[in-house]
Amino acid sequence: MKKTIITMLIALVALFASAETYNYLKFTKTNGSTVTYSVEGLKLTYDATNVTVNNVEGTYTIALAEVQDMYFSNEAATSYLRGDVDCNGFVDIADVTALIDYILSKDSTGISLEAGDCDLDGEISISDVTTLTDYILSKEW
Repeated sequence: MKKTIITMLIALVALFASAETYNYLKFTKTNGSTVTYSVEGLKLTYDATNVTVNNVEGTYTIALAEVQDMYFSNEAATSYLRGDVDCNGFVDIADVTALIDYILSKDSTGISLEAGDCDLDGEISISDVTTLTDYILSKEW
C-alpha cells in the first residue's frame, strides 16, 4: 500500500510541480537523511520498487520503501549523512569508491564533499578513506 501511495505521489508531483522554478529536488528518507539533486536535466522514472533520478550530475536510484517525502526546493542540502559520499542515503563500500575516485580525479560531480570529510578535519584526504572504511566495518565513528 505504501509503495502505491508513494508511486501516486511521485506521479502527481511530476504532473503538477514545475521544476523549472526550483533548483533542487529533495527526498527525505525514512532513516531521517535528506538527499538533494539538481533539477538541471531532471528526469524521474519509477517502477514497482524504485524511483530513478537522472540529471546532469548522474543517475541515482532510491528504493520507494525508503522515501518518506519528496519535494522541490530552492535551497541546497542543509544536512548530510556523514560518510554518504554518493548521496544515496546509505553509508557503504560505494561511498569508499566514490571518495577514492574524488581523491584521484578531484571531480566532485554527484558526490557530497561535506559527507566525504569523514575524519572531520576540514579536508578530503586518504585519512577520510581510512575513517570511512573503519566505520563501515565497525559502525562506530
